[in-house]
Amino acid sequence: MPELNGVQICRMLRADPKLKRVPIIFLTARAEESDRIHGFEIGCDDYICKPFSTKELVLRVQSLFRRLAEGMPDEVKHVHVGQIHLDSERHQVTVQGQPIELTATEFKLLRLLMERRGRVQTREHLLINVWNYETEIETRTVDTHIRRLREKLGPEADWIETIRGVGYRMAERKAEACPT
Repeated sequence: MPELNGVQICRMLRADPKLKRVPIIFLTARAEESDRIHGFEIGCDDYICKPFSTKELVLRVQSLFRRLAEGMPDEVKHVHVGQIHLDSERHQVTVQGQPIELTATEFKLLRLLMERRGRVQTREHLLINVWNYETEIETRTVDTHIRRLREKLGPEADWIETIRGVGYRMAERKAEACPT
């Protein structure tokens, strides 16, 4: 590798909170025991020395993915916030016991907010995780969808809080009406 070596790249990936779980397999001509030990010490998941068979590489990758899949939590199938009930298996949402119709995007947006309840979700984060859209361009897409979602949630709409200049959050508890 011309500019960085595998050890440097491995260290960079393990230091980045977003990338630290990326599986890393070293494919290298460095076959000494000290090299293999060093690779594992800095965080590689497997270490294969050249020459290697393609069949062995494929089997090691499959094994690594199997181990990763075993450690992943099952998808949350039912989420409840106040009188909002979301069933991912049936792709249904009810508010105060009454079913409401949501578009696929609205459903995905609501599920993300409910699953991450109490945590602020920036507009950029929502664009990436709901729309799979990465850009620096200012967009009102998120705001428009939140407005429509609130309309559909009716009396339970105030569970979704606007954090001015940042994004949105599903409240920990419903805001109480202020006495006048």
